[in-house]
Amino acid sequence: AASCRAKMAAAEEHGVGAAPPGYTALAVKFGERQRSPHWLLVKEHPGEGAGPTHPLRRTLFVLNVPPYCSPESLSSLFARCGRVQSVDICEKPGEEKEKSTSKFFNRKTVTGFQVAYVVFRKPAGVQAAKALSQEGPLLISTESHPVKTGISKWIASYAASVVDQEELKAEVDAYMQDYDKKIAEEEAKAAKEEGIPDEEGWVKVTRKGRKPGLPRTEAANLRVLEREKQKRARKELLNFYAWQHRETKREHIAQLRKKFEEDKQRIALMRAQRKFRPY
Repeated sequence: AASCRAKMAAAEEHGVGAAPPGYTALAVKFGERQRSPHWLLVKEHPGEGAGPTHPLRRTLFVLNVPPYCSPESLSSLFARCGRVQSVDICEKPGEEKEKSTSKFFNRKTVTGFQVAYVVFRKPAGVQAAKALSQEGPLLISTESHPVKTGISKWIASYAASVVDQEELKAEVDAYMQDYDKKIAEEEAKAAKEEGIPDEEGWVKVTRKGRKPGLPRTEAANLRVLEREKQKRARKELLNFYAWQHRETKREHIAQLRKKFEEDKQRIALMRAQRKFRPY
């Protein structure tokens, strides 16, 4: 994808679309005022990674998709080639788009060029899309399907960022219901399998099989409080001894330094008073 973008950047400088082998270059413009076209690289989706979401012969693989292109924009762009069934935009080729059912969570902002998979209702749509290279630059933003920019885009982005409390509460409640149901199913499955040996003869033991503890009485609570009080007293005593130990070490170091200085002075005096001087 990086080499393809480099080739297309060089082609845009010269005003021509030089597509790599196997690809067809389509010239597109954001609007009528744009002078230089942008080049999309399209080809029929290969067999690798094909599945029910990207069927063979009906899927158009698109490279160099700009960030302002949405699935709706690509759908309206290729609608002239045939009825579009779906459009998936991904960051890299071969990646499966994460299908998030949440409206408020896991929202990702598009920041760079991407790839797209355009699925047509009939295989003829793929061939018709590749034949668009013979036409002039295609417009992405039209009067019938405008792409929001500037102030209108900021307003739409701000409006989308405002959270509706009722919708958020409904989504969270639905998620928690599914979570509680999943946990209940797992607990029922664990209870059903409890005590039954597996293939190797091991039996799974869980904490649920233990007897619950008895509630504490007032005397038991008093014993616990007394133990806590004794523990705090021992801790304070240990802290006192630690402080005393630090002070003792500090005084010992000071005495050693004083003795070292006295020894240095005594050695210097002995050197000065020695009588035997061979030179």
